[in-house]
Amino acid sequence: MIPKRARPAEVTADACECKDVKFGDARLFLVERKMGRSRRSFLTKLATSKGFIVDQSLSDEITHVISEDKDAAFLWEWLKGRGLKNLPTMHVVGIGWFTESMKEGRPVAVETRHLIQVRYSLMRTGPAQQSTVCPYACQRRTTTANKNKRFTDALEVLVEYHELTEIEGPRVAYSRAASVLKSLPWTIESMGGTEALPCVGEKTRTLIQEILQYGRSFEVEKILADERYQTLKLFTSVFGVGPKTADKWYRRGLRSFSQILADPDVQLNRMQQNGTSRLQRVRNSTSARAVEAVVGETVRTVAPNARVVLTGGFRRGKEFGHDVDFIVTTAEPGRENSLLPLIMGRLEEQVSERIMLLNSERLRLSAMDYYSKCFLILKLEGSRVQGGGQAVPAGRGWRAVRVDLVAPPIERFAFTQLGWTGSKQFERDLRRFARVERNMLLDNHALFDKNQFLAAVTEKDIFAHLGLEYMEPWQRNA
Repeated sequence: MIPKRARPAEVTADACECKDVKFGDARLFLVERKMGRSRRSFLTKLATSKGFIVDQSLSDEITHVISEDKDAAFLWEWLKGRGLKNLPTMHVVGIGWFTESMKEGRPVAVETRHLIQVRYSLMRTGPAQQSTVCPYACQRRTTTANKNKRFTDALEVLVEYHELTEIEGPRVAYSRAASVLKSLPWTIESMGGTEALPCVGEKTRTLIQEILQYGRSFEVEKILADERYQTLKLFTSVFGVGPKTADKWYRRGLRSFSQILADPDVQLNRMQQNGTSRLQRVRNSTSARAVEAVVGETVRTVAPNARVVLTGGFRRGKEFGHDVDFIVTTAEPGRENSLLPLIMGRLEEQVSERIMLLNSERLRLSAMDYYSKCFLILKLEGSRVQGGGQAVPAGRGWRAVRVDLVAPPIERFAFTQLGWTGSKQFERDLRRFARVERNMLLDNHALFDKNQFLAAVTEKDIFAHLGLEYMEPWQRNA
């Protein structure tokens, strides 16, 4: 039992009067222990003057518990003893969060650095651990040790299904839920472990409950067995074939690449022709590095001072992917615009040599950014493929690999690297965090605070501008 003299003060009065409440969704409670009564009174008046609600008593209506006490074990033991039903949903934060909120004049986003961390030895029930789960993927680190893989695998099938059928709302919702579950440091073993998790809605909880009870999701099994889903997934595996084209072919009764190639009414562009007959996935990071060596040699031949950097999923440590992405740039201002034509020219000269260009498309506009890009398929020699750990297709001495190149100016390299590294959900939440929590604008080109461009040499600079802890690429597989 906590000694009476050590207990944080509880005053029975209701919330301090605030004539102009601006933030009704935030309800604060200041812990008097280590803070003192006079300082607590001063901070209460400061907060209420800025439109915050500050309660003098601790209740289930509180959203933010603020303490200057660094003894986390003591604080959490005391909080557990208050009989609060909504403790798992409360933010238990240090005075730093309060100071930043007062400076900004609004409740700032709760980040890991603000939290008075939960002592798991004291919080074994599961849900209470969720007070440390942040709502944005850019605030949560993912690891290779996914302790909830059976749930995230099922959710990712639902994400893919809704992406193929172009139903955006559920796709985003399931993607966010999967992102949260991937970041959990504990395994969900009961429904109590989902009660306060952000981005986990009723449909996701139903899926989790079904897997906990039966060991599988009947909805996911139905999707996996669905002919339309299987066909759309097959067709969209080809570069240049999106959900609309795949669905159009499916409605024509086509079910395989051989049927597509045999149909006289189906007109394929050159990229689709090569993709349906030759293109194969890169199945491990070693093979991606083999492609990196080939591309690097070609780039250095035409531009010795150019910089070539592997990006995309393989930079995040993924073991397979549909393509291998590279950023190519140079320190010479304006020179980046001529890099890709030079690289393409060199590749075209190497037909019948150890590298063969099968097809390419040079684009300057896309939904991602406005930098010069080149999407191509490379013919990789068997010796390099074998060194990369992948078997060469029977009857051929080479493997076809899709390669994407993007050439930003050197001063925008960090923004391009961050945007092209992914994952898709991580980037979506990073930009949403910048917009909603920081009132900034972030994309593959720049970061703006109002109308001011914030320069960045490295990705760490961008994280610092946003007030986020830096995450290594392999921690962004949201």
